Amino acid sequence: MAMTRKVATVFGGSGFIGRHVVSRLAARGYIVRVAVRDTEAALFLKPMGGVGQIVPLYAPVAREDLVASAVAGADVVINLTGILSEGRKGDFYRVHEEGAGRIARMAAAAGAANLVHVSAIGADGASPSDYGRSKALGEKALLAAYPKAVVLRPSILFGPEDQFFNRFAAMAMISPVIPITGAATKFQPVYVGDVADAIMAAAAGGKAAGKIFELGGPDVKTFRELIDYMLKIIQRHRRIIDLPVSLAKFNALFLEHLPGKLLTQDQIKLLRRDNIVAPGVPDLASLGITATPMDMVLPNYLSRFYSAGRSALIYRV
Repeated sequence: MAMTRKVATVFGGSGFIGRHVVSRLAARGYIVRVAVRDTEAALFLKPMGGVGQIVPLYAPVAREDLVASAVAGADVVINLTGILSEGRKGDFYRVHEEGAGRIARMAAAAGAANLVHVSAIGADGASPSDYGRSKALGEKALLAAYPKAVVLRPSILFGPEDQFFNRFAAMAMISPVIPITGAATKFQPVYVGDVADAIMAAAAGGKAAGKIFELGGPDVKTFRELIDYMLKIIQRHRRIIDLPVSLAKFNALFLEHLPGKLLTQDQIKLLRRDNIVAPGVPDLASLGITATPMDMVLPNYLSRFYSAGRSALIYRV
């Protein structure tokens, strides 16, 4: 008699974290449903598994019927959906709060054994930013509908496809200055592979059920120190300018209307607070994971921005 394979549904599975999670689930034998808005953009994931093992599904989190179909019969449900800026006013709340609550309700109704939700350090009902408040409200809605869900809050992520170091390194190739705001704000960058491992550990349930974990790497650095660190790796000398909040807000009025939204008013508000793991909160180590230092990963994928090419691999900060 053939053994029934377990099913995992991953919302937002075609994103930065998703590709690492999907590959891990496939390696463990799961049938993986990748619930996304754009199924064509998720096709690159299919070779990570066997024939028919990874299945992209059209299931926007705003559509309750499609969310319900995506989680039907799933043993594990993982929510990776999130946005850094709004296309329309209220998108933060539609995606982070309403979407998370809808996934949790449908997962509970479907009898899913485990639910993992990726939020963010900075999720706080008293946050000055809509991003931070909506993330907190999403956690609340999720846990109200599915109390044993595991919530993971990472700091900024680094890895080959990241939107932080890659973006600033690309800027350093064409600009003599790197403008930032909130230069003294502290971050605790966490490797995307470690976050994927944390998701897999949380998906197993057990003692992690119903808990909130904050995920950060071993290095705590200010915004300015991170940019300086990146510049040393790619061996480019650029002036780092810390824009006053008033000037940054003025710039954001224009930048937030450009493709990619390099800077928004809401992000400026978010930069008022440090983005590090709170003392005493369950963390990567609580899930049995040793955090990966930036120095072990960044020089490899940032070498494409180095004037001498791959020789940047030998550089260590």
